[in-house]
Amino acid sequence: MALPGARARSWAAAARMAQRRRHAQGAGESPSLAPRSQRAALYVHWPYCEKRCSYCNFNKYIPRGVEEAAMRSCLVTEAQTLLRLSGVRRVESVFFGGGTPSLASPRTVAAVLEAVAQATCLPADSEVTLEVNPTSAPGSRLAAFGAAGVNRLSIGLQSLDDTELRLLGRTHSASDALRTLAEARHLFPGRVSVDLMLGLPAQQLSLERGTTLFTQVQQNALPAPDPEIAAEMYQEGRAVLREAGFRQYEVSNFARNGALSTHNWTYWQCGQYLGVGPGAHGRFMPQGAGGYIREARIQTLEPDNWMKEVMLCGHGTRKRVPLGELELLEEVLAMGLRTDVGITHQHWQQFEPQLTLWDVFGASTEVKVLREQGFLLLDHRGLRCSWEGLAMLDSLLLTLLPQLQEAWQQRTPSPVPGG
Repeated sequence: MALPGARARSWAAAARMAQRRRHAQGAGESPSLAPRSQRAALYVHWPYCEKRCSYCNFNKYIPRGVEEAAMRSCLVTEAQTLLRLSGVRRVESVFFGGGTPSLASPRTVAAVLEAVAQATCLPADSEVTLEVNPTSAPGSRLAAFGAAGVNRLSIGLQSLDDTELRLLGRTHSASDALRTLAEARHLFPGRVSVDLMLGLPAQQLSLERGTTLFTQVQQNALPAPDPEIAAEMYQEGRAVLREAGFRQYEVSNFARNGALSTHNWTYWQCGQYLGVGPGAHGRFMPQGAGGYIREARIQTLEPDNWMKEVMLCGHGTRKRVPLGELELLEEVLAMGLRTDVGITHQHWQQFEPQLTLWDVFGASTEVKVLREQGFLLLDHRGLRCSWEGLAMLDSLLLTLLPQLQEAWQQRTPSPVPGG
């Protein structure tokens, strides 16, 4: 009989074999055998960075020194606790974000994956993503993360212009970025994504309150964003990517050869996800809730306080908010329409078995106008944006969300499927 620890230690080796097999045979999705209420994605937050970038308002800290052994132990403990509280039997993807998780040691990544594999089913071909900054991830370090169980990289390039990188407060140059990208593609063929920013001051960037760039624009030290130029850049960028064979599978995400992020797809499909680490967010149904109450959870922000709570209670959950049925449907609508698939009738019925998409939107005059204008489609497949509509989703939701709220208040479901 295999001991649990031995089973956990063998997971990374099995994952590497699955990765080689997937690369040889082509990408394919393994079936999810567990019920939806027992499946989840797992997000792990590493809160530390070398430097705070001028545009970033994420939960991140610039420490004098990191007690990594303590942080590793607490990440493992919280993952085990939340898996137990949620009753999740199958973790379908793991995403190490931050912060700068490539500053963590491969040993920490391996410890979390081994703990998850010991506590629940973590299939060997599960997507395991690590966010990487070019200056913190030379090729040898990337290879070590691969040996620890990582099989996909998300690289924060942001720009390939050195002037723009300095403006953003990034620690890498364009040549650093290209070198890291080449090494990543060699080590993780077909499993690499990059972050690129659409516009900066003098172009356009979404400015977050509390960041250096926000302050500089407020003080007129930098020009304010130009939304019209941003819209033009977005449209031109997506057209160029489509011409190059990329599928725009979400408002701001593009993939070629089917290499979309299955972890992020869980978010857009309103699947369950557990958030581990300081400031991490999660959404899942705790055991004992009868399978009906999903909670939005936020972990304690500050790393030292979070570690104290984990050591005391097993987890550092600071806030729990039960989501009502209408709140969840609003999320299903807003998140699902971010994708090119939109919301199928079958997907909607998983969350609302009585009030159909036809009931909610079929008779609406406002929705009819959007359909006639070519921005929205409602048909036998479900509800989705057109290519043109995807670029103006925020405006469409100003019509669609109130329509959902009104239909929910007046709900008299149609007895005939399809309206």
